[in-house]
Amino acid sequence: MRNLLITLRFDGRNYHGFQVQENAVTVCQTFQDGVERVFGERLAVKGCSRTDAGVHANRYYISMLTENAIPCERVPVALNANLPRDMVVTDCREVPEDFHARYSAIGKRYVYHILNTQHRDPFLQGLAFRYGYPIDCEMLTCESHDFVGTYDFSAFCASGSSVEDHVRTITHAEVRRERDMVIFTVCGDGFLYNMVRIMAGTLIDISRGVISHGSIPDIIRLRDRGQAGATAPACGLYLDEVFYPLSLMEKKNGKTYEF
Repeated sequence: MRNLLITLRFDGRNYHGFQVQENAVTVCQTFQDGVERVFGERLAVKGCSRTDAGVHANRYYISMLTENAIPCERVPVALNANLPRDMVVTDCREVPEDFHARYSAIGKRYVYHILNTQHRDPFLQGLAFRYGYPIDCEMLTCESHDFVGTYDFSAFCASGSSVEDHVRTITHAEVRRERDMVIFTVCGDGFLYNMVRIMAGTLIDISRGVISHGSIPDIIRLRDRGQAGATAPACGLYLDEVFYPLSLMEKKNGKTYEF
C-alpha cells in the first residue's frame, strides 16, 4: 500500500469549499472525479483543511492510500489532464502510511488579499476583496502583532463552529503592500471557523476607525465575537502553506522531503 501526498492549487470561485456536499460542487468531489479516471477507482482522500465557499489555495495537501503503481512523477501530468482548468496538481510524493494530510500538520499560513483601489479590476473579480479607502500598512502591521501569542480566540470564531477548544497559537502576523494589493499574512498552529477572515475584517475596521487602535488585546480578552470586526469576504482568503514535522517525511535516496 502506498500513501501519496498530493500538492494542489485551486481557484475557489466555482466551489462550495473542500468537503463533499449534497447538491453542491466541491473541491474534494472534483478532485476525486479526476483521481477515479486516472487510478481506475474512487479513492478516499484526506484534505489538509476545510475551506469555505469561494476560498482559494496556493498550496493544499491531500493524502490518499492506493495500491496503484503509477510513478509519482507521472501523477501530476495524469491528474491535470483530468481536472478542470481552475485546479492543478503541482507535486506528488510518497509519505509514510500513517501520514495524514490534516492531522499530521503542525501549522498553517494564510494570506488575505485586499485590492486597495477605488476601481474594480476585471482580472481579479472573486480573487481579492476590493477596499477603496487608504490603508496604512505599517500601522496595521503593528496592530496585527497583537494577534501573536497563545490565546483563547473565541472572539474570532464564527457562530456555528462545533469546536470546543478555542485556544490557538499565532506565531506571525503582518500586513504588507504590493502596489495596489494589501496582503495580510498570518501563521499559526491552527485556526478556528472564519478566524482569519474575522482577523482581516477587524484590521479593516481599525483602518476605517470603526474599532479603536490598540483594541485587539481587549477583544481577545473579552472573548466576545461582537467586539471583533466584520467577517471579511471569502474571495480574499488563500491557504498559502501547511507545515509538517520532518520526522513524518519519508527519506528516499538520502533526501528528506520537507515543505
